[in-house]
Amino acid sequence: MEADLDLVEVAPDARPPVCKIMDYGKFKYETAQKARESRKNQVQTVIKEQKLRPKIDDHDYATKRGHVMRFLEAGSKVKVTIMFRGREQSRPELGYRLLQRLAADVADLGFVETSAKQDGRNMTMVLAPHKGAKTRVKAQQESSAPRPQQPAAQQSAEPADTAPAAAPAEQAAPPQ
Repeated sequence: MEADLDLVEVAPDARPPVCKIMDYGKFKYETAQKARESRKNQVQTVIKEQKLRPKIDDHDYATKRGHVMRFLEAGSKVKVTIMFRGREQSRPELGYRLLQRLAADVADLGFVETSAKQDGRNMTMVLAPHKGAKTRVKAQQESSAPRPQQPAAQQSAEPADTAPAAAPAEQAAPPQ
């Protein structure tokens, strides 16, 4: 009787190599399903970029800081780039101080993954959100959201049920 099975090498790296007698089509399908499932469980890291200049105004800095905070709250990494032009290139400490200030301002939302590095005309730093930042934000939004109230018919029905029960007890007691 022909079972229509194949000799399949399951673990070619093992010593000695491991082989099984099975349906090769079914084996290929199952390995493809496992690979697809493992790809689905992987998390895609998103890196957002925010560019600054060393001589940034306070209001502009606050706007850029707000963008960085929004990106970190969403669970994305943020690459902060300071662009130096002309004479600014001779003062990299200005950019370093600006990056340190930004890191301190967003310390409650993220941490410095890659410290400030100068490469050419740019200085970069990568900020990453704290572990579980997305779930923490969702929990805060759910707790701060207004809770749905009961319909007015149910609210008025509950006190009415308790009030008549108490009233006959008071009437039943004889005055002394």
